[in-house]
Amino acid sequence: MISAVAEMYEIHPQTLRLYEREGLLKPSRTEGNTRLYTDEDLERLEFILNLARDLGVNIAGIAIILQMRERMEEMNRQMQGFVEYVRTEMLAHFQQVAPGSGAIVPMRKPTVATKPAVAAKPVARKP
Repeated sequence: MISAVAEMYEIHPQTLRLYEREGLLKPSRTEGNTRLYTDEDLERLEFILNLARDLGVNIAGIAIILQMRERMEEMNRQMQGFVEYVRTEMLAHFQQVAPGSGAIVPMRKPTVATKPAVAAKPVARKP
């Protein structure tokens, strides 16, 4: 509840209401409209308080930092999905390659014909 969280973090309940109004926190609500903070909400609040208290970041800056953080987390999830996709495709490809060849790209012998080497003529020396 808001009073317990405010006391725990030594902040005024109005500060929590402000963070909620600004969209920085989104606690769930009971049927009686009481705010309930999850562990994730508390972790986010700690991050917000660290930015505000220790680094002196204002509310607008905190909002931008939180948005950037969420975007980075989403990009990380997408990258992990892409890495997993590539890993799956590579494993499927390796299973299709003939056993023992071990080559990622099939190798073939060069088709360019080479000329036979011509012996060099001895150079005549003057006495």
